[in-house]
Amino acid sequence: MLVLFGVLIIIASVILGLIVLIQNPKGGGLSGSLSGIGSQLMGVKQSTDVLEKGTWVFAAIVAILCLVSPAFIPKDGGSSANDDLLKNAPVNTPQQKAPPVAPMPGAVQPTPGAPTPVAPTPTPGGN
Repeated sequence: MLVLFGVLIIIASVILGLIVLIQNPKGGGLSGSLSGIGSQLMGVKQSTDVLEKGTWVFAAIVAILCLVSPAFIPKDGGSSANDDLLKNAPVNTPQQKAPPVAPMPGAVQPTPGAPTPVAPTPTPGGN
């Protein structure tokens, strides 16, 4: 049921966005972009009224769907298909082994068993 509400909210939001994009902030809107066609069919004043009413209707639809949809979230604590998947999931994760690192060309390789060289520590005072 939540998926249905989600799809309806997305569809109503897209339609609301399109209605808002069609409107002109200075009042021209649909009638200005369609030139004479808008005024011949509905009249200039009426086309902006339809778009404004559509904006309010779809905004109300989105708001109502968003407020009603949480009522359909299951609260009984019963297990769903997703809960069963989580309970039966393997606990341990496979360990990835690091690939062997190839030595840089020209680098001196230490011989096994040889002591590692220690860098001299600087003395305070600069000498």
